[in-house]
This record gives sequence, C-alpha cells and structure tokens, in this order.
Amino acid sequence: MFEFIPPGTRFHSLPSPFAMKYGKELHSARIAFETWGTLNENRDNAILIATGLSPNAHAASHDNNPAPGWWEAMLGPGKPIDTRQWFVICVNSLGSCKGSTGPASIDPSTGQPYRLTFPELSIEDVAETAFDVVRGLEIEQLACVIGNSMGGMTALALLLLHPDIARTHINVSGSAQALPFSIAIRSLQREAIRLDPLWNHGHYDETSYPAAGMRIARKLGVITYRSSLEWDGRFSRIRLESDHPDEDPFGLEFQIESYLEGHARRFIYQFDPNCYLYLSRSMDWFDLAEYADGNIMAGLAKVKVKKALTLGARTDILFPVQQQEQIAEGLRIAGAESTFIGMDSPQGHDAFLVDIARFGSAIGNFLNDL
Repeated sequence: MFEFIPPGTRFHSLPSPFAMKYGKELHSARIAFETWGTLNENRDNAILIATGLSPNAHAASHDNNPAPGWWEAMLGPGKPIDTRQWFVICVNSLGSCKGSTGPASIDPSTGQPYRLTFPELSIEDVAETAFDVVRGLEIEQLACVIGNSMGGMTALALLLLHPDIARTHINVSGSAQALPFSIAIRSLQREAIRLDPLWNHGHYDETSYPAAGMRIARKLGVITYRSSLEWDGRFSRIRLESDHPDEDPFGLEFQIESYLEGHARRFIYQFDPNCYLYLSRSMDWFDLAEYADGNIMAGLAKVKVKKALTLGARTDILFPVQQQEQIAEGLRIAGAESTFIGMDSPQGHDAFLVDIARFGSAIGNFLNDL
C-alpha cells in the first residue's frame, strides 16, 4: 500500500511472534536498515543511529544507493561520523512506512493492510527491534548509539532495557519524556488527520486519501520544527507576487504560507497517515519516569553508559533545550562522563539536520575521543 522503500535497503526478520509492550504481538515482521563502513575484526566499532518520526534508513549515500541521505553531511568518509573508522547502522522504526513493518504493511493473517488493527506501538517496541537488528549483525556491544529527536527517546529506551548494549551515547534534540506542549501539538496533528472524512477510520486508498488532514498535520509539524527567529529571517512579512491572485479571499498571501503549503504537499503522499498516527502517539506515551515510580531523574539514572554527549538547539520549541540538559544531568547521576552542549542555532528543532557546522563539530569531536 503506502510504503516508500529506498533502493539498497536491507531487511532484518524479527522473531515471530514478536511481543510488544502493551500485550499484543506481530508475526513475520521485519525492520529496514542500512549500513556504512566496515565492521572490524573485534566487532566493536559499530554505531547505531535511531531516527526521528519520518526519516527512512537511508541516512547517507552508499554504493547501493548513491542518492543523498537525510543526514548526508554528517555521515561518510571524512565526515563527523567517519565511516573510515566506524561501522554505522541506521534503522527505520517499527511502525513506519519506509520498509519496516507498520500499519501500512500486510497483515499475514488476513492478507490485507493492518491499518488500525496494528498493535499499540511504544517507543520501547521500536528500541527492542533496533536491538534485534544489532544482535542479528552479531554485534555484542555498540561503540555508540546516536538518537535524533524521536530517536533520542528510542536510544534512551534501548539503553535502559539493555544496559550493556552500548559504551557511549549521543542524544541529539531528544527527551526522556513528552512535555505537554509537544503532546498538544501532536494531538492536533492526529486530530487533523482523523477529522478528514477521507481518512475513513483508517480505510483510505490511492483514490480516496486524507490529503487535507495530512497537509494540516505537516504544516503544524514544520512550524514547530523551526523557530520564529528563522521564520523572521527567511520570510519577514513578504507577500506573494502574482498576476493571478487566488480566488479564495482567505488563500495564500504571504511567502511563509506558500512555503508551508509547498512543504506539506511534497510530504503528504510520501508518508502513510496511519503510520503517522501510531508513531506520533508512541512519542506522547514515552516516559522514563514510568520505570522509577514517577521520578524522571531516577529513571534517567537507570541508563548506564560510560560516556555521553547531549546536544540541543536553544531555539527548539518542540524538544526544548532544558530536556537535553535534563538528560545530561540524569546520565551524570548514573555515573557517565556526561556533557551537555546547547547550540545557538537559529533553526530550532531541525538544527541538527542543517547546522552541521555546530552539531557536526560536537559529534565528530566526541567520537574522535573514544
């Protein structure tokens, strides 16, 4: 159905059945992943990258797919994550539509897409599947696990559930629990999709697709991924110039509106709506305090690594920088050599994707010191 798998993607079969956190299980499920570099003889130079909600496993170009990846500037020979030194694995999250099993996949018991019959999904389930990929590659311990955005949550869950899986950790614009503002935004995004009549309780197809709901959801997301500082600098109050004004008296008038519209239209048919709902909700549910009687710092103190780096942008409104400071302090309490760096990037939450000068330097320096 609505699955979007890059060329060169590899697949790992999960145990069948695969038990999930909230009691149900999957059969004949798989996880999409890609790798770069060479695993050394001791099998101890592996780095795992856990992604945000929407990326696929194609973080960077390679021989089987020369197309640029979503973190192309960060990963490769001579880059901050140097594939001449490291064997890098990037996994596509369980629940996604980019090759891993999710609501858009075929349920082997019915021959039809799972849609809303897909089991309730948690960040911990995503982490467990990443763990299974690592073990499937016969890697006992990672040199580092790197998590971006939602992947920061996944990385913390992985480290909590499997204390010896990695020696070090880099958490990039992540969090140990969802904050009310973030939950509110994601709730509105899900509501926009569900209120689109063409969503039809998850039963849409190519000819009857909830494009309007997905468009609004994506616009809400993009607004929170960047910062008002960047919007001011890029668009100010510049109006659109057109010889053919929109017939809608309340149509697009400013450049910022046109930008959001174009961005949303490019996205809406490249991500399955039901997958969006499941992954979005999994972030809202995630809370390390659940593992420590409601105490978030005690939950973080259960995460054991030797060394950690936590990065965030001071303009991030979706995963505010105080959440990264909290992670760094919690890992320090747990005994890690833990460093926090707050970046003055103007790009907000998405800064780690575009401000490579700042984020790449910090990540490269950390990895070079291992």
